[in-house]
Amino acid sequence: MATNIGMMDSAYFVGRNEILTWINDRLHLNLSRVEEAASGAVQCQMLDMTFPGVVPMHKVNFDAKNEYDMIQNYKVLQDVVNKLKITKPLEINRLVKGRPLDNLEFLQWLKRFCDSINGGIMNENYNPVERRSRNGKERSVKGSNKIPKSLQTNNNHPPPNSSSVGLSKASGPKPAKAAEVQALSKELVDLKISTDLLEKERDFYFSKLRDVEILCQTPELDDLPIVVAVKKILYATDANESALEDAQEYLNQSLGVEDDEAEGNGEQLEEEKTQA
Repeated sequence: MATNIGMMDSAYFVGRNEILTWINDRLHLNLSRVEEAASGAVQCQMLDMTFPGVVPMHKVNFDAKNEYDMIQNYKVLQDVVNKLKITKPLEINRLVKGRPLDNLEFLQWLKRFCDSINGGIMNENYNPVERRSRNGKERSVKGSNKIPKSLQTNNNHPPPNSSSVGLSKASGPKPAKAAEVQALSKELVDLKISTDLLEKERDFYFSKLRDVEILCQTPELDDLPIVVAVKKILYATDANESALEDAQEYLNQSLGVEDDEAEGNGEQLEEEKTQA
C-alpha cells in the first residue's frame, strides 16, 4: 500500500489532464481545474470509493466555498486517514488555499494510493452520485452530469405559447415599480458586500484558531499544562464561560498555584501566632 512515496516517484509526473479524467470518470463530475477539488470533498469520496462505506459521506460538504467549510471536510478526511492507518500527512492549511501545485501533488499521491489498492480498476458497483446525495435529493455538486428529476420533468412540458412570451417581454415594469426594483437591487448589493466582509472576518479568526489547534497538536507540546488548558477551551461544546473557568482551574492545579497560596497563607498565620 503506497502511503509514502518520494517526490521523484512516477506518481508525481502524472499530468493535470490525467488526474482530472480520473476524477471525472470515477465520480461522474466535470471538473476542469485541479483547484476545484480544493474543498476536500473529492478526496473524501475517492477514499469512499476505494474503501466503500468507510467515509461518513453525510458529513462531506460538496458545496463548501469558504475555508471554514473546507476544513470541516478535511477533518472528515483526516479521521478516515487515521482509521485506515495511512501515514501520509495532510497539509490542510496549504490545501484549502486552492493553490494549483499543492492540490495537484496531493491528488497525484491519492491516485497512486487508490490504484495500489484496487489496481486502477474502477469499482462498477459504486454509485458516486447516490453516495453524495442527501435525503434522496442530489446535492449541487459542481460539474455533476446528472440531470435533476425536476429538470427532467420540466422538459416534458410543451414550450409556452410564443405570443404570450412576446407579450410578457413587451410589458415591462411601470416607472414607479422600476424605482422600487432599483432600490431593492442596491440594498441587495449592500447586503452582499456586508456578508462577504463578515465571512472574510470569520475566516480570518477561524484560521487563527486553526493555527493554534495545529500548534497544540505538536507531540512534544501535547502534555504541557498550558496546551491542555488551551485545548479545553478549543474543544468545549457548551457556549458558556465554564470552559475558561475549567481551563484556569486545571492550569492552577497543574502548576500548584493553589497549593503555593495555601502554603503561603499558612506560613503567614504561623508568623502572626508567634508574634502574638
